[in-house]
Formats: sequence, structure tokens, C-alpha cells
Amino acid sequence: MTTETLVKVEHLSRHYGPIVAVNSIAFEVRRGEVLGFLGPNGAGKSTSMQMLTGNLAPSAGRVEICGIDLLDNPKQAKAQIGYLPEQPPLYRELSVDEYLRFCARINRISKEKISAALATAKERCGLKDVGHRLIGNLSKGYQQRVGIAQAIIHMPAVIVLDEPTVGLDPIQIREIRTLIRDLGKEHAVILSTHILPEVQMTCDQVQIIHRGRLVYNDSMSNLNAQTRATSLVLGLQNPPAIHELQNLPLIQRVDDLGNNRWRLTHAVNQQPGAEIARIAAERGWGLCELAPEFKTLEQVFVDITSAEATSATVPVKEQAA
Repeated sequence: MTTETLVKVEHLSRHYGPIVAVNSIAFEVRRGEVLGFLGPNGAGKSTSMQMLTGNLAPSAGRVEICGIDLLDNPKQAKAQIGYLPEQPPLYRELSVDEYLRFCARINRISKEKISAALATAKERCGLKDVGHRLIGNLSKGYQQRVGIAQAIIHMPAVIVLDEPTVGLDPIQIREIRTLIRDLGKEHAVILSTHILPEVQMTCDQVQIIHRGRLVYNDSMSNLNAQTRATSLVLGLQNPPAIHELQNLPLIQRVDDLGNNRWRLTHAVNQQPGAEIARIAAERGWGLCELAPEFKTLEQVFVDITSAEATSATVPVKEQAA
């Protein structure tokens, strides 16, 4: 079944004089998807989010929101967007209810529907019991919830969240992640972050931006697959000659780690551990260690961005000229 495309970005760029902050990015987001927009600080995430929401004009490219061109019909397109910037646009001297009523009015919700919209947003964001409290007196976690509530009060098709868990404690982070996953069931959600577990816990699709360029675009499951073990650490009490280890089934390379330990490298989809254990037992090698090595998501991220670092430099300079 084809899922409705709610966001379509084509060759989106932003130049600041000779500096290219965002360099020809392109992607789509469908209803029911949470897209993780991942990158180190300064990679161009916030600039991209500002262009996606119509708060910053692109130097080139186009954005469609629910089939509406954001530059040609900005009011219609923006009506379909809910946006939580990195610094939530909160009025600390207002109560939660006062602020959300104000947000409902500026989003042109009719008077007779404001109360229902307010109740729904508070219910979804866990704010039912704090409506009367001043925003300035709330914890950081609850202030983030209010920020998300203002973004969804008009029930937009697309929700854009820029660094929504920065500064929160672990419990608050878990609560916001649960909320984001729930929102992703009915909306298209774009989550901008530099925190890898954030993407891993909440997102279906992942894009990595580095130096203004998209260097990775795939599903979360495929990104996780890159952490699979491609090597084993082998420890033996009675080790054989090195050539016997090199001739073990499915082993591509053997590295001596010292102290009768070796790293055995194999192909990604192979699992030679059981066979190596059998051979070690048969030949009396005294197997004392046999453990797969996994890449962390951080290592995968560094590998992806490092591989693109050199090639990213040339096109950026050319476009800036």
C-alpha cells in the first residue's frame, strides 16, 4: 500500500555569501514516518529545518508540503506544518492554557473549536494537570511538552522538531521520545538531532547531514545492520601456528592482539563462531575466549561522515563561487 507523501524536498540549498550551509539536499517523508535528521553541531540541521518550515528562504531548490509549494503558496503550506524550534517560542508569564489558546488563535482555529483543540493537545502532550500553571514555573521537560503542544494544536500534517530533548534529564527524554513515536503514527514527523540514541529510539528513516550535504539516507533498520559484527576475538591457551588460524573457515584476516589473543575478520553476513569453537575443541587449542565484536552506532556515524568529508569539500567550494 502506498503511503501519502507529505514532504517533498528537491535540491534545497542555502548560501551565506561564499559559505554553503546546506548543499542541494533532497528527500521525502510520508504519513506515519518519523525521519531522523542527524548530524554533528554546525552540519546544517537547523538551517534545513528553518527552510522546511518557511522561516528562512532557500538560495535554491523547492519544498512541497502536502503537495503545496512552500514558496508559491506559503500560507497554505505553513498551515500544514507544526514547528518546535531549538529554542521553544514560549511566553513564560502566561499559563499553559493562556498560551495554547493564543497559539490556537494565531493558527486560525475557529472560536467554537479552540476548547476541543486545547484539550486534545494537552491530552497528547501530558499537560492535563498543569493548564493553570505559569510556563515560567514549569520544569524544562514540561516546557518542552508545551512547545510540542503549540506545534500540534492545529493538527498539522507535518511536525518538525528541532533538538526537542536538549537539556532534559533521562526520564524527561524518555517521555518526549514516547510522545514523538505516538505523533509519528498519524503525522509525518521530522526530528532534527545530533544525539544518536534519539534517532535509534524514535525514527523509521535516517538521514545524516555533514557539512551541509546529505551523506546517508536509509531506513533505521539498515543503519543498525551496519553495527553487525565482522570480527571475532579469539583467545587460546594452546595456540597453533598462525597459518592454521588463517586457514579457518570463512576467516579473511587474522590480527595478533598479544597474550594469545587474535582478531579474526570475516564477512558481514557470516557467522563462523560455532565452527571455530568446534575446531578448537577437536584440536585441543584450549579455547578460553570467543566473542563477536560489534560496531557502535557512534562508530558507524563517524565512518559515514569521515568517508564523505574529503569529497564534500570540493563541491561546496564550487557552488559558492
